[in-house]
Amino acid sequence: MGADSKGLVILLHGVGSNGADMAGLADAMAPALPGIAFATPDAPLPFDGGGMGRQWFSIAGVTTQNRPARVAAARAARDEMLAGLIAEAGFADRLDTVILLGFSQGAIMALDAMASGRWALGGVVAFAGRLATPTPLAPALKTPVLIIHGDADRVMPVAEAGDAEARLTALGAKVEVLIEPGIGHQVGREGLSRAVAFTRERLLRS
Repeated sequence: MGADSKGLVILLHGVGSNGADMAGLADAMAPALPGIAFATPDAPLPFDGGGMGRQWFSIAGVTTQNRPARVAAARAARDEMLAGLIAEAGFADRLDTVILLGFSQGAIMALDAMASGRWALGGVVAFAGRLATPTPLAPALKTPVLIIHGDADRVMPVAEAGDAEARLTALGAKVEVLIEPGIGHQVGREGLSRAVAFTRERLLRS
């Protein structure tokens, strides 16, 4: 990574996973994105379930009602991590060339970065996530969002994709949704292809 890179993609993993698990996704995207740097950080908290897993916030006893407060409480550590990665990679003064891509709980945190207005980036890609940002929303309207969700997801209901789209577009955000038939709680081939195309459109426009 460095000032010579044309853009930066930061990949946020799901609960119980870690940054190394996202490296494979970064490797799959990289050939079609020449000159783009990738970062796959670990979430700041150890996973409640133990092992090598990490989490952005605890899901023990989580409910629809208390989840937004947990997301808000996780912001400080996420923001510190993002700021450090972005500065280290040389993108502190060109946030419009940074893409935040998240899967599952990582997608919740990626969407929150934009929906809270805390990060005006080049784009956000959310795989199999949900919009759990506390209201009122104050989205970074210049940050486009790509939401990708499998219609066979039994962990995060596919309806979450439509809910996020409706709430963000109502406030003027630019949101695209791709629903993948037959895909569960995972990154599907079509979703990966669209994420790459979205990233190319945002970071390799010239």
